[in-house]
Amino acid sequence: MNIYITGLSSGYEVEHLVRLFYPMAPLTLTPPEEGTDCVWAEKRPDSLWAMVRQGGKSQTAEAPLPAPAEEGGETPEFALASLTYDLLRRWTGIRPPWGKMTGVRPVRLVHDKRAAGWTEEQIDDFFLGRFDCSPEKYRMAKAIADLQEPILKAGSAPKTYSLYIGIPFCPSRCSYCSFVSCNLDRDRKLVQPYVDCLCREVEAIREEADKAGLKLCSIYIGGGTPTSLSAAQLRQLMGTVRDCFDLSALVEYTVEAGRPDCTDAEKLAVIKEYGATRISINPQTFSDEVLANIGRKHSAQDILDCCAEARAAGHDDINMDLIAGLPGDTVEGFEKSLRQAIALDPENITVHTLTLKRASRIVIEDQKENDYADVAAMLEKCHLLAEAGYRPYYLYRQKNTLQNLENVGWCKPGHEGYYNIYIMEEVQTILSAGAGGSTKLVADGGRRMQRIFNFKYPTEYIQRFDEVLERKKGVADFYDHDLGTETSG
Repeated sequence: MNIYITGLSSGYEVEHLVRLFYPMAPLTLTPPEEGTDCVWAEKRPDSLWAMVRQGGKSQTAEAPLPAPAEEGGETPEFALASLTYDLLRRWTGIRPPWGKMTGVRPVRLVHDKRAAGWTEEQIDDFFLGRFDCSPEKYRMAKAIADLQEPILKAGSAPKTYSLYIGIPFCPSRCSYCSFVSCNLDRDRKLVQPYVDCLCREVEAIREEADKAGLKLCSIYIGGGTPTSLSAAQLRQLMGTVRDCFDLSALVEYTVEAGRPDCTDAEKLAVIKEYGATRISINPQTFSDEVLANIGRKHSAQDILDCCAEARAAGHDDINMDLIAGLPGDTVEGFEKSLRQAIALDPENITVHTLTLKRASRIVIEDQKENDYADVAAMLEKCHLLAEAGYRPYYLYRQKNTLQNLENVGWCKPGHEGYYNIYIMEEVQTILSAGAGGSTKLVADGGRRMQRIFNFKYPTEYIQRFDEVLERKKGVADFYDHDLGTETSG
């Protein structure tokens, strides 16, 4: 199946809506040959036209051009996307759970519409009517928005910020992962120079934040796998953080303890000793077979042992990640993993839907969409979380996610992950340290934003570290003057 779009200045909306129905379909720049399988969408001089052709059969749809946007009409892009969407719904019998929505932050839309003065009825029509969102997904998005409101009010106070510290090292690369991370066996020599630079950048961030009059509210050390560092390196990094910031003023301090094949009792004790209030242990699955399929070099029992060690070290706010749709998993297998996670009684359980990322081994090795189990049926098992006392508190979506589904963080009441909410709803400045870091500066209630990017790869980050520090001076400058939209390299 190919996608062909013509007559528009941008076919982005149409292209991504077609992929709700045909996720692996490539975009072609030339008209498909007669008889080939395709979705063809065209803006003509006096009409909009769409066709789907598959297996020797075809169907078309046509509509008049919309009224100009200034007269209350839709844009031609959205009108053609809607025409094509309706055609493909009829043709395939598939109704995407989020309808025509292709954006990653549906909960943010609820917040934005409320802030703009829309009535609840208008918001209902926006989701259910204009975008054909399913009532179930909309109810979840709306409930999450309601829960988040008081948290966002506190997090969006003027000049409030969070700190992200990235560790781009892993013991091995999981098959679904596309993040820039280095394999420890191959790149161990980079780790200590990287940690040394990272500590200097944390100190520079403190200086720039002080100059700008910013107040830190949360810290998140993520990756990669932060516990791929040695216990001594964790002490060095977290000691620098403790020396630079008043940890008692934080609402949250998270460290991703990640994988049990590099997280031990000593590292868990260090994380607790140096002030972290929340950790994440990420099994992804409790099936040894599926763990092997994704390239994990540990067992489900190792995860259970790691959780016990975390509790023994005094960690009382633990998140666990699961992924629905991993290669070789089944609906029954996912339910078993979910029940096991619930039995461990963590304060948070985050359920991700597998995303086919272009740079991941899954996609490179050309596994197809239909190699995966019914992910929607897997996510239906999340009623077990609600029955166990968890509630959804944040949600986001990604392109190329199986069956156009979502990622949802569930928590026990009072254990919401604040940083997850802040970064997803874009209400505050996030200052980012480390390779691949993206600092997002926010002012004037979100009306003014600017990004500052660090170098992507650890080697370049280390070699050009003076430039990293120079760019960080843009933090204080931003709060004095609007100097543009981004600084990147």
